[in-house]
Amino acid sequence: MTVLSVQNLRVTAGDAVLVDGVSFDVEAGERVGLIGASGSGKSLTASAVMGLLPEQLKASGSVSLAGRELLGTPERELARLRGKDLAMVFQEPMTALNPAMRVGKQVAEVMVLHGRNRRDAHAAALDLLDRVRLPDPERIARAYPHQLSGGQRQRVLLATALANDPALLICDEPTTALDVTVQAQVLELILAGVRDRGSSLLFITHDLAVVASVCERVLVMNDGRIVEEGPTRQVLADPRHEYTADLLAASSLEAR
Repeated sequence: MTVLSVQNLRVTAGDAVLVDGVSFDVEAGERVGLIGASGSGKSLTASAVMGLLPEQLKASGSVSLAGRELLGTPERELARLRGKDLAMVFQEPMTALNPAMRVGKQVAEVMVLHGRNRRDAHAAALDLLDRVRLPDPERIARAYPHQLSGGQRQRVLLATALANDPALLICDEPTTALDVTVQAQVLELILAGVRDRGSSLLFITHDLAVVASVCERVLVMNDGRIVEEGPTRQVLADPRHEYTADLLAASSLEAR
């Protein structure tokens, strides 16, 4: 079953075309990477899927979730889908978490908004914080975001995103700001989270080593277009497009 279908997506800012004719599908339980250098259009594509583009940007084409068209859907209806059928983990959790609310309440609130009673939601929030391997979940639940490390905040954001067992989880550079050890731990938790729930994953990154460890299929984006796609191992081992080869060469140099 196709969970996400993006067809001829175009994102514009006035006369400027930022994303141009992007099309791809994500099947049930599939893990797809969207890679490219900064400015290639990866995050704009994710924001269009989530319905979170800035007001000055316009999206056209088609974005459907399990057959339901999202482009043009009223914000009130999109808000009901976000956090339930569709969830996102952002690069910088401090911009996604409420600095004035204890993190346990933030995780629980996502479930309350989608129909769970507060007592059950609080217990489920503690369980989720434990599942993302945060030490002493009850203490963490009482903390505010600024009292946690970057890796702990990212785990809280992941717990929040997984709270309602979304059909599709989108991760936008979720480990870029973390050190290598914490990065590996968070990636492991993301994989476990989607596998346990049977969720699909759209993973956005510029890091080829990360996409190789997480994704079964990869889409390569440059200048707002998808220039190459295929099984991750095949694309990274034998790139057909010059841009993909350049990404691989740059990644090899960075690794030295």
